[in-house]
Amino acid sequence: MPEIRRLQERDREAWLALRIALWPREDASGFDEDITGILADPETMPAFGAFDGERLVGFAEAGERPWGDGCETAPVGWLEGIYIDPACRRHGIGRALVAAVTDWARARGYSELGSDAAMENHISLHSHARWGFVETERLVMFRKWLK
Repeated sequence: MPEIRRLQERDREAWLALRIALWPREDASGFDEDITGILADPETMPAFGAFDGERLVGFAEAGERPWGDGCETAPVGWLEGIYIDPACRRHGIGRALVAAVTDWARARGYSELGSDAAMENHISLHSHARWGFVETERLVMFRKWLK
């Protein structure tokens, strides 16, 4: 089982690469700034990494939200993002990363840990269920161009 520990400045390059893999449709130009912000506030925005030796094979980022859709308490801890290298999946790494986030959330006094995933991301939906999350609602977003 890989070692789970807080991500640090020395992990920036590998962490950035995994963030790009998790959010490939996002503009990655702000990711480096995001990492700087997370590293500056590790108590309210922790990031955990899974390491196979020196190689980062997965990460989880968390944070506090004033409320969370589907949650009954406020504020709540929130699993903001989680990614495991596809070659390393189905070996308990996601469960270990979620356990680290859960421990952080409990230590902060939260009663709930929320998360979200796109409806079409079946891997994430199934993973969340295996990690102990319960689906609370589904949402479809709409837009109308006003040109």
